[in-house]
Amino acid sequence: MIILTEQAGTAVKAAMSRAGKLDAGLRVMVEAGGCAGYKYLIGLDAEPRVDDAVVEAGGVKVFIDPDSQPLLSGMTIDFVESLEGSGFTFDNPNAGTKCGCGKSFG
Repeated sequence: MIILTEQAGTAVKAAMSRAGKLDAGLRVMVEAGGCAGYKYLIGLDAEPRVDDAVVEAGGVKVFIDPDSQPLLSGMTIDFVESLEGSGFTFDNPNAGTKCGCGKSFG
């Protein structure tokens, strides 16, 4: 359903270690907003919610709520470090349009 690159998996595991949440998972979801219609939200979550899909990707448990699942299916999450900064990037085959910042899509 979702693919985490090796770099993204390493970044998530490092965040879990820094937060002292080694058993946590990565919550990935979509909500209305952003400059293109929907925006990505990611964060650490202690455990999945009752109706979440739980996917193992990049050595990390990924929690996805049912409303976000169809919008995220087939997406690849990467972590990029550059002179301009570092952060997660999203390659979503379901996005018809996306904004310049790469954090929202339509």
